[in-house]
Amino acid sequence: MIDFRRAFARFRRSPAFAGFTLFLFVLILNVVVQGPARFFSLRTINTLFSKNMPLLLTTMAMAVLLISGTLDIAIGIQLALVNVVSIMVMQEWGVSLLVGFALGMLASLVASLLCWFFVSVLRLPSMLASFSFIYIVRGVNVLIMPNPQGRIAEVFYKTYDSHILGLIPFSALFLILVLGIWTYLMRTRFGRSIYAVGGNPSNAFAAGINPVKVQFQAFMIKGFITGLAGISLTLMTASGNPLQAEAYGLRSLSACIIGGLGFGGWGSLASAVYGAGFLVLIQNAVYYFFDLLFRLIPGLTVTSYGQNLVSDIIIFLGLLMTIVTAKEQREALKQGFVKQFKGGERDAK
Repeated sequence: MIDFRRAFARFRRSPAFAGFTLFLFVLILNVVVQGPARFFSLRTINTLFSKNMPLLLTTMAMAVLLISGTLDIAIGIQLALVNVVSIMVMQEWGVSLLVGFALGMLASLVASLLCWFFVSVLRLPSMLASFSFIYIVRGVNVLIMPNPQGRIAEVFYKTYDSHILGLIPFSALFLILVLGIWTYLMRTRFGRSIYAVGGNPSNAFAAGINPVKVQFQAFMIKGFITGLAGISLTLMTASGNPLQAEAYGLRSLSACIIGGLGFGGWGSLASAVYGAGFLVLIQNAVYYFFDLLFRLIPGLTVTSYGQNLVSDIIIFLGLLMTIVTAKEQREALKQGFVKQFKGGERDAK
């Protein structure tokens, strides 16, 4: 028999607990504001998955790097790289979009490889190096696609927005795939090594683990998930735009922290899912809350900026709650920021 009291006690001590609490709160808020029948309708669930899958996958990709003790805030603009490569390959070479997706995935892996080289091999501060990398990738995107253009076949975006067996959103397959791969990796040596390297690279090296190699693997996994996010973005928008999704870099980092992730060996992909879910659902709840107010109070007007202000304040409060309620995470965040700006000094010790 499962001891639910002990299981809950263990979960309460886990990094994901604060993120789960916030996610559960905002989930209940959505049900109250929209009504159970409307919120749990197939249409609403499908829309939430299909329109927010790029952010969810990007947050999971960022989580892999944070666990390994590094980050890449250029991850957002890399989604646009996958998007423009996929569209332009199909448009200029006359090949199938699937070929474009394959080359877009390759572009994501190459971008991740370069970022890994700057951060782990040259030991540049990851926050500053990846910030500079934003402009490099943005320039490459504009060279490949000077202006927003292109259109994918209807069958692709219709399939992406469809359901499997009339129940499961097709877009959810991306999430299931990533979680399945991560579950397998956690049972391998890499799964043990990534937390060791993220927690203390010097001790990990002394134990026979190569921190540079482990972070290379982390960056490649991040590149693969980012590639999936870029494909999801392309299927969602059905066109190409070289400058889209740049804000996903900081949004995914915020979602990770809200979900309970810290810099180095702390947290899990579940934390990323809860954090991204919180961001998505809080914006959804605020939209429907004001929609309800407009119907209850005739003549009331609130601009989109005012609605965004309310959602941003709630997100900020959620961020504070996560940091304040997790002592271990607070310390990890503090040490992590110091490491980012001190550069490779941690590995030199």
